[in-house]
Amino acid sequence: MSDTSAGPRLLGPAEVRQLAAELDLRPTKQRGQNFVIDPNTVRRIVRESGVGPDDVVVEVGPGLGSLTLALLEVVDRVVAVELDELLAARLPRTLAEHAPAAAERCEVVLSDALRVTELPGPPPTALVANLPYNVSVPVLLHLLALLPSLERGLVMVQAEVADRLAARPGSKVYGVPSVKAAWYADVRRAGAIGRNVFWPAPNVDSGLVAWTRREPPSTTVPRERVFEVVDAAFAQRRKALRGVLRSVAPAEAVDAALAAAGVDPLARGESLTVEDFVRIAEALPPTSGQPSRQSSDRPSRQQSGPVPEERA
Repeated sequence: MSDTSAGPRLLGPAEVRQLAAELDLRPTKQRGQNFVIDPNTVRRIVRESGVGPDDVVVEVGPGLGSLTLALLEVVDRVVAVELDELLAARLPRTLAEHAPAAAERCEVVLSDALRVTELPGPPPTALVANLPYNVSVPVLLHLLALLPSLERGLVMVQAEVADRLAARPGSKVYGVPSVKAAWYADVRRAGAIGRNVFWPAPNVDSGLVAWTRREPPSTTVPRERVFEVVDAAFAQRRKALRGVLRSVAPAEAVDAALAAAGVDPLARGESLTVEDFVRIAEALPPTSGQPSRQSSDRPSRQQSGPVPEERA
C-alpha cells in the first residue's frame, strides 16, 4: 500500500461548490446526484463499513470524490464506477490534488453500474457507496450477483429503501428487495443520515445499510427460479400464495410444492423467509430449459451474470 502519511484532504462545502462551479454542474434527479459535503459523514461511512488496508473497494457513483477520498485514507484500492462523463473525467485530477500519495490507488470506470459485466484489477472485497437513490436496489442486487468476491459492504440509500432491504418477515415493509438481498447476505440497518450533509439537499431522508456475505440458501435450484417465485409471491402481496404462484406453475404443482415445503397455502409472501421460498422453488417442477441443479451462486472468485432490474 502506498504511503499516505500526509493523508487525503477531504472535500467540504466550499470545495464541493467550487468543483461544481468549475464544471458548470447542475445536479440532476434523473441520475440521483446529491453530493456529500460533510467530511465527518464520509469518514463515518468508511468507519461503519469495516473496511481496512487489505480491502479492494467498489464505489458506485463517486461524483465529485467526497467518499472516494475518505476511502483512500483507509483501503488498498478503490474502483470507482461513474456514469457521468464529466464527473468521471474530473475525478482523477481531484484525487491527485487532494490525495497525491493515494490517487494512483483509485481506478475510475466510466460505466452504468447496472450494465457493468466486469471490473479491472484484483477481485473486490467490499462495496461502499452513496448509491444513486433512483436505482439503488437494482444496482446493489446486480453487483452482489456479479461479484461473489464481495465479502461485505455498506451503502447509503433512501431511508425507506434501507428499511425494506433490512426488513424481516412479518414487517409491513418486507418485500422483494428484502428477500433477494437475504439470498446473498445478512443485511442490517447501520444508522441514519441527515439531509443537511448533501448538496443539493434531497427531499427524502437517508439511511445506511450494512451487509455481510453468506452462503446462498440453495445450490440445488437456480437463483433465478427462486427469484421468479419471490416476484410472483409479492406481485399481489395481499393474496394467498396458493393463488399467486399459479403464474409460475400449474395449480396442482403449486399445491404439491407448498405441502412439500411445509408452507400454509393461505400464507402470504410477506410471512416467508428466503429459505421458505427456496423450499417452494425446489419442490416446483423446473421451467422449460431450466437445469435441475445449479451451484454457480456459491461465493467464489469467478463472476456470475446479472440479475433482472428490481424496483424498491
